[in-house]
Amino acid sequence: MSAMFSTLKAGLQYSRDWPVVPQLNAVFPENKIIRMTVFAQKTLPVVAVVGALVQFNQLGTDQLPLILTMMLFILSMPFQGWYWLGKRAQTELPPGLSSWYGEIRQKMQAQGLQTQNPQHKLRYADLALLLKQAFGQLDKTFLRDWL
Repeated sequence: MSAMFSTLKAGLQYSRDWPVVPQLNAVFPENKIIRMTVFAQKTLPVVAVVGALVQFNQLGTDQLPLILTMMLFILSMPFQGWYWLGKRAQTELPPGLSSWYGEIRQKMQAQGLQTQNPQHKLRYADLALLLKQAFGQLDKTFLRDWL
């Protein structure tokens, strides 16, 4: 159970670290998942309550277990997004993305910026931090050569 909570926590942190910028839309699904999860977090509690009230009004107390199950399912949707993001954050980068990480890191260091040097195999969480730093400190066109 604690592994699930640590994955959810990692997903929440990953959603904060990942730069949601249009340049990454075509390459990574993170932008879409983060946007959908944030939208679900804001809107689905209202949808769950209104849906439950309507069903309770129409069906009565006989269907209360079904109504509560539906409500819990709707309320769990943002957690599904954070769980996916947490799993993704902990996934090792494939070789192509690892070399891309190295190229971006070298370009940043060539411009005099300090970057982290992870002592473990590179993960998507490391890429998120590097991209966040790059988008914050480099020219916005730095990805043009790679995308």
